[in-house]
Parts: sequence; structure tokens; C-alpha cells
Amino acid sequence: MKSPIALAAIAALGLAGLAQAPALAQDHSDHRAGPAAPGVVSGTGVIKSVNAAGGTVVITHDPMPALKWPAMTMPFKVSDPALLKGLKPGMKVVFDLKDKKTIVAIKPADAHAGH
Repeated sequence: MKSPIALAAIAALGLAGLAQAPALAQDHSDHRAGPAAPGVVSGTGVIKSVNAAGGTVVITHDPMPALKWPAMTMPFKVSDPALLKGLKPGMKVVFDLKDKKTIVAIKPADAHAGH
């Protein structure tokens, strides 16, 4: 026969496991297949400044019809500061922008010539 203390301990462990179940159910809605996820738009522009330490870049971009944005100069965050390596003011670039605010890919425009 099991003691009441042992039964209480087993019951407590079981309830603790149930309390964690919602935490184990993860949202996978952001896992998408394909080259460009929804909410990602491509743009072109010229770099005005790069702040690698802050993870930001200021770009004068061409009009972005998908966002209904005219040409303008604005700062953007980058998803990874390593994306800014080798980029300098005055470079023409192509970039992928997610959710209208974060650059997830950026390369010199001449790297895409002929593609």
C-alpha cells in the first residue's frame, strides 16, 4: 500500500506536467516554405549610412509599389548586424524588407546584374 505522502507527491508531479502542456504547444505559423515569405518585399536604393553596432542602415530607396511608398530616405533595422558587413555609404543595394521595418537580406545591386 502506498503512503498518502507518496500519492500526494505523484499527484503534484502529474499536475505540474499538465500545467506545462500549453507552454510546449508552439506557434509554427511563421514557418513558411518558399523563397519569400508573405510580408517580405524587395526594394532597391542607395546606402546613406551604416551603423553596424546599432544594427541599422539608412537607405534612400526607390518607390516601393507593393507598399505604396514613394521614393524616400529612411532608417531600417536589420535582422542580423552581419548583413551589414562590407556595405558602405554610396553603394546601390537590393534588399528584402519584412513587415515594413526589418531588412532580412541586403546585397550590392551589382551582385544581381544579369540575374
